[in-house]
Amino acid sequence: MPEQPLEPHVPFDDGRAIDHTGAGAGTDLAMEEGASLEKTPGGPLGTGPAGKPRSLWSDAWHDLRRNPVFIISGLIILFLVIISIWPSLIASGDPLQCDLSKAQEGSQPGHPFGFNGQGCDVYTRTVYGARTSVAVGVLATLGVGILGSLLGGLAGFFGGGWDAVLSRITDVFFAIPVVLGGLVLLSVVTSATIWPVIGFMILLGWPQISRIARGSVITAKQNDYVQAARALGASNSRMLLRHITPNAVAPVIVVATIALGTYISLEATLSYLGVGLKPPTVSWGIDISSASQYIRNAPHMLLWPAGALAITVLAFIMLGDAVRDALDPKLR
Repeated sequence: MPEQPLEPHVPFDDGRAIDHTGAGAGTDLAMEEGASLEKTPGGPLGTGPAGKPRSLWSDAWHDLRRNPVFIISGLIILFLVIISIWPSLIASGDPLQCDLSKAQEGSQPGHPFGFNGQGCDVYTRTVYGARTSVAVGVLATLGVGILGSLLGGLAGFFGGGWDAVLSRITDVFFAIPVVLGGLVLLSVVTSATIWPVIGFMILLGWPQISRIARGSVITAKQNDYVQAARALGASNSRMLLRHITPNAVAPVIVVATIALGTYISLEATLSYLGVGLKPPTVSWGIDISSASQYIRNAPHMLLWPAGALAITVLAFIMLGDAVRDALDPKLR
């Protein structure tokens, strides 16, 4: 038989031998994509700069930075915090300086929100009222979060009689209407400071956080890594601080963030009813209460403090919703 002519040799290292086949084209494309991912600082979705998987918190922050709801609410809250600390930045007047000759008058040059029933500048009182409302909301949330997380976390971790007793105590507190409890407990308080109101909110608010923390700890302590740490002889304090708390605190943060706006609204409600903050403290609730009787003749007295209160509460609720969406793995 005649010998078949040999095909010319094509060097393999120039890649043309693979390019003639469909599989080779796919291989080249995969290699190019892999090289591009290696060059990308962020790496594939859900990984960090060096291809390392992101933690829950870094992944949540990655999502929050791209969430317009979080950005808008965060900017509003940042503005409220700034004017709460330095209200003189945008309001140069004194919230307690009043002129009865200008009572109930509308907007004037230098006084864009008009005057209230005592002749005080509504704009200045609205700005200074943010300090009281934000301070009450933040301090009450911190107290409720710390106390509720501590009691609920310990009950969920140790269980037994401590868990049973705490569950029954929380049931009793849940049966007390918040507004009715405020009317009863704060009606005997004569102090004009914010501390009685904060103490009341902590007293009736910790059961909710406690129940959330208890459920999170019970779920977290059943995970394999906690059981492995227990089998290796880890102490209870080490398991709580190193393994359980970082993985059980997310639901508590979400509920506390949403509750912060609720506490601001509750302070305004109690002040409106006359049992919360008392003059000469500057508060949106006090201004709303004093303006309610002039709503027909001077609606501007009610419009501005009520609008500031509504925007503040809405901002914290929006922030809590954004944080919840970022920390909930079921929504990914």
